[in-house]
Formats: sequence, structure tokens, C-alpha cells
Amino acid sequence: MIVLGVESSCDETGLALYDTQRGLLSHALHSQVAMHEEYGGVVPELASRDHIRRAIPLLKKTLDGAGIAMADIDAIAYTQGPGLAGALLVGSSIACSLGLALDKPVLGVHHLEGHLLSPLLASQPPEFPFVALLVSGGHTQLMRVDGVGQYTLLGETLDDAAGEAFDKSAKLLGLGYPGGPAISRLAEFGDPLAYTLPRPMLHTKDFNFSFSGLKTAVLTVVKNHQEQVIANICEQDKANIARGFVDAIVDVLTAKCVKALKHTGLKRLVIAGGVGANAQLRASLNAAAAKKRFKVYYPELEFCTDNGAMIAFAGAMRLQINPQAAQRDYSFNVRPRWPLEELKVI
Repeated sequence: MIVLGVESSCDETGLALYDTQRGLLSHALHSQVAMHEEYGGVVPELASRDHIRRAIPLLKKTLDGAGIAMADIDAIAYTQGPGLAGALLVGSSIACSLGLALDKPVLGVHHLEGHLLSPLLASQPPEFPFVALLVSGGHTQLMRVDGVGQYTLLGETLDDAAGEAFDKSAKLLGLGYPGGPAISRLAEFGDPLAYTLPRPMLHTKDFNFSFSGLKTAVLTVVKNHQEQVIANICEQDKANIARGFVDAIVDVLTAKCVKALKHTGLKRLVIAGGVGANAQLRASLNAAAAKKRFKVYYPELEFCTDNGAMIAFAGAMRLQINPQAAQRDYSFNVRPRWPLEELKVI
């Protein structure tokens, strides 16, 4: 079975072809970072319009890369939610229009399920069950994953997601967009002893997170500089603040992961989402894995951010279990807010 995946939930347009026998055949991705950089964040209307421009050229590129024709596609999976409503509508309409034109069944996929299953695309994928840390600009959640469609929420952020805290703190330091990679790179040059920032909810007995207070702590440090009539924070001090912020957020994420593994009795940890590419987080989790004797799995770097491959793969996994999950009903609706726990078990 060859499944076409269409991803358009935010600011990346991704298309991919996944074969249940041969694996990932081809994928193509366009990031809108350069377009949104001027505005310091994603502009939903611009994102939607750009998805319209990019989708069909990316489809042709994906087909050429796989060396197949559109008629060879067996089913089409698309991101139904969560995400930006307008952006989701573009991908959904394109997927359903292709399904109608080709007389192929279509399947709406949960964006977060795509992220959760993306590490299975690696050459050495984890086995079920495992604990997953889903950490991105919009979500920070700890899940127990027992199989495709079998997800138990252990804990989540009560306010800002980790990636959101990265971006907002980077903006406070005058760094570019996207802020996460920028503040992470700058932190490499910082003194870890210069600023000790709070570790919110580090010692709570649950598995929830809170990062708004950490972001506020960064704001307070920056304001203190301004009150001291320092027009511009020197680059070294920026690096020190960045290091204090990154160390704090990494400490919390690592501690909660270790606690979740102990609670569930599992020995496999999967990291999914854009923040999973963060070098400091990977180093901390790898050190904890060596000390606590568990194994940690990451998606390939190209699959940490939003992409069509994870949607094609998630769709294919669902169709292998239930071939009737895809339908030839080409009316569609999108779900900008769609809690993962509402996803139907196969």
C-alpha cells in the first residue's frame, strides 16, 4: 500500500509517499521561516496562502523522487488537526480533491500522532510500549504509548509549551525568529553559573509542566539591565542568560521524563517534536539514560519539525490495522483544537 501524506498545519508544507513494504519512498518540504521572520512569528493568513502555492509543486517533486505516477497511490492521508484553521483547510481540501480526482480513499490524521510515531521511521525504531515526550512550539506532553492509537496522557504543560518559551525568551534577548535554535546556539557560549533561573514544577509529584514563570524570569533579568541604564546587553551576558534559560528548561524536561519512566516501569523513552532537535536536551537525556539505564530514541533531525513523512506513516499504520479507516467521502472538516485523548482507538 502506497500512502500519500499531506501536512499543512502551520508554517511547513510537507508531502511524502510511504510504502508499507518498502518504507519511505520520497518526501519534500518547504519551510516558511524566511517569510515569517520579518514579522517575528507565524502570520496565519500568509501561511495559508503559501501552502496553496507550494503544495502542487511539492507533490510533483515527491512523485518524481519516488519514481511513481499519481495513479499508483492507494490512499491519501492529511493533517486534520490540530493547527491553524486556514492552513489545515488548505491541506485538507487538496488531499480530498486529489482523492476525488483519482478515486482514492482519504484519511484525516492527528498531527500529534504523526509526531509520536515519527521515531518509528528511524533505522532502529523503538518497540511498543514506550514513554513519549512530545515537545514543540505548541505542545509539551508526556504520553504512554502502547501502540498505534493507544495513548495515555501522563502530564502536560499548564501554560506555555517548551518551544513557545524558547521563542518568547529569544525575542526578549533580541534574537531572530525562530528563536529556539537561536537561543540554543547562543547558550553554548554562556557561563552556566552566571544566572540560576527557576525550574518550575521540578519537584512536583505529577508529570505536568509550567514554563510561563521561567519566561517571566528571563524578562525580569532583561529589565534589570535596562533599569541600570545599560542600553544594550552585551553579547556575553546574553549568552549567559540564554545558558541559564536553556539549562533550566532542559533540567525540568529531563527530570519529568525520568520520573515518568519510573512511574510506568518502562525502559524506552521516545522524543518527538521540534524541540527534540535541541542539542542540550539530547545531551541531558543521553546522560540520564546512561545513568538510569533506559534507552532514548529520537526522530531523524529532518523529521523533528512538521513534515509530510510522519503524516503518510501515521496514515499507513492506521490503514494496516484497519483498511476501512480511509473513506471515499470527500467532504471534510478540520479540527484546529483536537486533544489527542479524543483520538479513536483502532
